[in-house]
Amino acid sequence: MYYKLFDVLARRGLKRSDLRALMSPTTIARFAKGGELSTCTIDKICAYLDVQPGDIMEYIPDSPK
Repeated sequence: MYYKLFDVLARRGLKRSDLRALMSPTTIARFAKGGELSTCTIDKICAYLDVQPGDIMEYIPDSPK
């Protein structure tokens, strides 16, 4: 779900741990496992990286309808 974020970080020479200035290690671990993030956290990441939400995440349905 957040593979785009990991790609953006890698292209900029950043690590997930560089996001600690924005969020707790628990939150970083949650999104590393594909967990849910609040819109507030997504906003902080977008502002920090100067990107749009679609640049760092993708919607993937739970199951086909």
